[in-house]
Amino acid sequence: MARLRTGTATSAGGIVHRRGPDGRELVVGSRRRERVGVSWSLPKGTPIEGESLEQTALREVTEETGLDVVITAPLESIAYSFVRDGVRIAKTVHFYLMEPIGGDLSGHDHEFEEVRWVTFAHAASLLTFESERGLVELASQRLDGSELRTA
Repeated sequence: MARLRTGTATSAGGIVHRRGPDGRELVVGSRRRERVGVSWSLPKGTPIEGESLEQTALREVTEETGLDVVITAPLESIAYSFVRDGVRIAKTVHFYLMEPIGGDLSGHDHEFEEVRWVTFAHAASLLTFESERGLVELASQRLDGSELRTA
């Protein structure tokens, strides 16, 4: 059995939040994936050469959601691995708490098929990846400590 080659990757993104009619909300997006059908995830992406992680997070979140945002605080990073084209990639994604200052979800780019606001409680069951669900729970606790206690 042949060993996989290895590589690393870094991305940055954000949890964009606001106070909605049913409590605190955040932005999530969906895309079609071959193996899992539709996946729901947080906006994130890869740095362009010379960009800081904060610059990457702001650019990617704006592109993928259509919202103009500002970073209000750093959050945690998540790490996971996947295999692509015979290479096992160890990826780290750095996240930030963000607030919208303009824009509109209808302006999102092609990377997400749909972008929407959901409550923090709903995101806990909607997001596809466990690491992102944990990050949303942490963000909720940091913001006000009460949004996910319904589960």
